[in-house]
Amino acid sequence: MRKAFRFAALALVLSSTAACNTLDDAMVAVFGRSMRDSPSFDPYENPRLPAEGAVSFSSGNFTTAPGAVNLGNATPVDYDVPDFTQANTANPADVLLASLENPVAADAESLARGEELYIRNCAVCHGEAGLGAEAYILEKWPALAAYNLALDPVAGYPDGYLYGMIRVGRGMMPQYGHQITHFDRWNIVNYVRTLQGSAAGAGED
Repeated sequence: MRKAFRFAALALVLSSTAACNTLDDAMVAVFGRSMRDSPSFDPYENPRLPAEGAVSFSSGNFTTAPGAVNLGNATPVDYDVPDFTQANTANPADVLLASLENPVAADAESLARGEELYIRNCAVCHGEAGLGAEAYILEKWPALAAYNLALDPVAGYPDGYLYGMIRVGRGMMPQYGHQITHFDRWNIVNYVRTLQGSAAGAGED
């Protein structure tokens, strides 16, 4: 009697399972698998397609002021920036990086923009004055003192090398090319030069 009951219970379970699968398959036939196999997106992937006829650009930063319209500043088509990697930034005397000319004049607008981006992206490791010793990161990781940007040897590096370091990084310094755009890298270079000038003047005093 007990054996017969067990067989009956097993048959009921199997029939219920089959029914669920059949119902499930029927739902898939009607609604598809959108609720079961939801799509996933890669990091930074935009799931929305651009409007027809739209011209895309990448600015990589917030607007320069509240209410300002960000027109972007991707690398211009007529400005030839050669490809380079961390193999180039490993050598401060790299010929390719040294050949890059700074196209941005170090005027008040460039320095103001460079300061804004430097404080946002660089000061955490290099300090607001570029001396490294007063960097915010030292409070948590005192062994990770970053390079002193304001004095030698960095003060003697060409503009192109500093641009390359911002773009592709080296060693423990991450690359910022994906979030700091072409002209803004040069704005930071211009601002770093002012930090170096201030440090040199303080040293002479």
